[in-house]
Amino acid sequence: MQMQRTILWVVFTMSLLLLWDGWQKHVGNPSMFGANPTAETVTDSTTSTQGESTAGSVPGVGSATDSVAGQASVPEAGAMASAPSTDAATQTPGGIGSAAGSPSSARTYQMRNDVLALEISATGSVIVRAELLQHRQTESEGNVILYSAEPGKFYVAQTGLINAPAGSQFPTHHTGFIPVGEPTDTRLVLAAEDAGLRVEREYSLTEGDYVITVTERLSNTSGETINPVVYRQLTRDDHSPPGDTFFYQTFSGPVIYTDELKFEKIDFDDIIDGSAEHAGVSPDGWLGIIQHYFASAWLPPVGDAREFYTRKSGANLVSVGYKQALPALSPGGSSETSAQLYAGPQDQDVLEKLAPGLELTVDYGFLTVIAKPLYWLLSWLHSIVGNWGWAIVLLTLIIKTIFFPLQAASYRSMARMKAVAPRLTALKERHGDDRAAMNQAMMSLYKTEKINPLGGCLPILVQIPVFISLYWVLQASVEMRDAPWIGWITDLASPDPFYILPLLMAISMFVQVRLNPKPPDPLQAKIMMFMPVAFSVMFFFFPAGLVLYWLVNNLYSIAQQWVITKKILDEKKPG
Repeated sequence: MQMQRTILWVVFTMSLLLLWDGWQKHVGNPSMFGANPTAETVTDSTTSTQGESTAGSVPGVGSATDSVAGQASVPEAGAMASAPSTDAATQTPGGIGSAAGSPSSARTYQMRNDVLALEISATGSVIVRAELLQHRQTESEGNVILYSAEPGKFYVAQTGLINAPAGSQFPTHHTGFIPVGEPTDTRLVLAAEDAGLRVEREYSLTEGDYVITVTERLSNTSGETINPVVYRQLTRDDHSPPGDTFFYQTFSGPVIYTDELKFEKIDFDDIIDGSAEHAGVSPDGWLGIIQHYFASAWLPPVGDAREFYTRKSGANLVSVGYKQALPALSPGGSSETSAQLYAGPQDQDVLEKLAPGLELTVDYGFLTVIAKPLYWLLSWLHSIVGNWGWAIVLLTLIIKTIFFPLQAASYRSMARMKAVAPRLTALKERHGDDRAAMNQAMMSLYKTEKINPLGGCLPILVQIPVFISLYWVLQASVEMRDAPWIGWITDLASPDPFYILPLLMAISMFVQVRLNPKPPDPLQAKIMMFMPVAFSVMFFFFPAGLVLYWLVNNLYSIAQQWVITKKILDEKKPG
């Protein structure tokens, strides 16, 4: 009993600490567990001229610590090239993409299929906007905007060529590009030339697919052999994605995957202060940035060596990218290179088919080995019932039934404790403040009644990893977004709009407290009665799917505990 009280005290104290720490971070104060860096505002802006969609300057990225085969570095942040004029298509190849000039707003070109809408800037051919047409914001009416050039929401995809002869520069994400041919909704070709290297970059989309295929055709227009190196990167500020609250947050930031080191998460803070450690040169792997429900990733061709890098790119901006040495181009020679860019939801079935380890962007933390089978079972149940809410109900019942033997042992222990509760109270009154005598009398009573004080705790501890894994499955699964259950629950990823589920949750917790043995200490008894109130406040802000899981779990536990407790108490009744 003493151990059970200790565990409850620890849980209660940690809950209060985490709540207070979350509130401090929510109002802008430093965390109790480490100071947060002061966010700086990105100064880039988006403007419009002559009715055309335009985008402001895109920050660059500095050199990586190491380089592929000693090759040159990705260009530093700095002034962007002047955007091509509207009649730039009439220029000669040698006149496009000059790296000199003052910054100015750049024209953007639109692409779209049925799931993805893109805007690509003429300056650097940077993807400055990606709108997910099948996913709406949790707390707004508009669609999810994954890439954006807006201050405070900065997140773009960039690519370019480096390793030009000394004193010159190949086309980079600073260079002005012009269209080649007639753009369509699903295909766009932009061209630039500098330092004797002409680049034609093609973006293409396929219906129903969140993958952007980026193909670059290179031509050497100089009289010397050149050795181009392609780089592709994602640049983002450290803003929190929509939907995160101070009660729960998921990891947001860069990730790198290689066959050797597997899945590596990299904190924004570590990149900013220069302490980030991750894979370097590798014959395989990919990079990306993940956030709650969504991911973006550059997927290089299989078999080509690449070097991964991360770097602070400006005020609260970081970049994660890779460099890849391309075949040497003799005068008049040409070559082609391509990569895929994924920008969409963390759909595990889709991600698993695109690249090894890409499904790990659905972040289950250290309990992935348990969480993945649970997700598979949840998906299978959904395929049967056709509703994610009922799938959650069935999954919870299945898990609770599997653990019933352990749970029953716990409930029997608590029932026996409840049966002897009046005698424990009498012992406390008899021995007063003599804790040594009190403990000795309690141990004697436990031995007489064949009660194990840890009998109610150990079975619960065994189940904790499974239920924490299930919690993360429900929190991380993008399938819960906009998924209805019944009546007023139209989005399992959003809080219950009428707080009905949290209130039912609080009631179920009160019932559980009444079924458990009453602590002899009046103060502990009051705390136990207060805990449902404290936890129900948190559940007001939790997604409805998570509250549904806990509610069903509690109701099934109450039914199991009531039956077992009643049986034990009936056995204890005299004749």
